[in-house]
Amino acid sequence: MNFLAHIYLSGHDDDIKIGNFLGDFVKGRLNNLINAQYSSSVINGMALHREIDSFTDTHPIVKQSIDRLQPKYHKVSGIIVDMFYDHILAKNFLRYSSISLPKYSQLFYDLLENRKGEIPKEMDRMVKSMISHNWLMGYTTYEGIEWALKGISQRLSFDSGIEKATEELRRDYALYEAEFQLFFPEMILHCQNFCSTRSNSVH
Repeated sequence: MNFLAHIYLSGHDDDIKIGNFLGDFVKGRLNNLINAQYSSSVINGMALHREIDSFTDTHPIVKQSIDRLQPKYHKVSGIIVDMFYDHILAKNFLRYSSISLPKYSQLFYDLLENRKGEIPKEMDRMVKSMISHNWLMGYTTYEGIEWALKGISQRLSFDSGIEKATEELRRDYALYEAEFQLFFPEMILHCQNFCSTRSNSVH
């Protein structure tokens, strides 16, 4: 799961969305963050981010998607599937949301602007790029996915060829879409249960 799916799976709670967004950038034990710079509900969002990653990484349907790419892309296959799934979510967003993707994206960018005091300074450049280049809407097109994958490839320490992976998406689109549509409802339910359990345990 990439940015769009992580944000969507946060539900309607802005604190959870912020925590989930920060999930890849805040390391270490979450218990150590309590009573620090983040509220308990933001920390719940970070926990949700980790749970989403764990559930995705161990799910047999996602493994089918990854295995199709493995011979060519090896250890970056999971990163590619994350992008493919965000693309399919973006293209079918109204199937899962009552708000259009353009409006949903702008609401999230507004949230980032309003809560920028909680976002680590080292993320400033990425957040500015996300808003100015409208990453979430970019996921709807092959060109947007290529641009995102190229950005990832430039951060890797080896030549992955990841920026060319949309060729595989074009070729096997129906397979990835079918796998996503089987997997994502399970993911939604899992996240709802996780958030409910965690919230009840805090209170």
